[in-house]
Amino acid sequence: MRPALVSFVVALAVWPQQLKDNRWAALSFLIGEWSGEGVGGPGQGSGGFSFLPDQDRKVLIRRNRADYPATKDKPAYSHTDLMIVYKEETSLRAIYFDNEDHVINYDVVASPSSVQFLNKTYRLTYSQTGPDLVSIRFEISPPDHPGDFKTYIDARAHRKSR
Repeated sequence: MRPALVSFVVALAVWPQQLKDNRWAALSFLIGEWSGEGVGGPGQGSGGFSFLPDQDRKVLIRRNRADYPATKDKPAYSHTDLMIVYKEETSLRAIYFDNEDHVINYDVVASPSSVQFLNKTYRLTYSQTGPDLVSIRFEISPPDHPGDFKTYIDARAHRKSR
């Protein structure tokens, strides 16, 4: 094979790797499996979640489970949800589904050590507080006062694995 042809073939093989999409760079501190605990409107809870790439790293899947013990007013229960983070043109977006029939669309606003999933009614914020530690705050805004967010859940989590 001629040297120029060999160089061209090698360049074609390397080119896709150079163009790799780094869409999860700002969310990389969340990648892995997490264990957490928190307090809020639902009560004292514990559980865990994961943020893992899927579909050839084109989407990021969050799976979450929170377990709440029985109280004098209600029996023990579990909340589970699934969120898919994806790229839409130049922005990150997310769609959320849970076992209570909620479907929520979010804009994703990320910085190197925090990420917000945000719309007019809900704001979910993950903030890195250590190498394998995050704080989590879920806030709700009343329909008649958009943007007037009140904390519903305040939690902490530690990474179990990457």
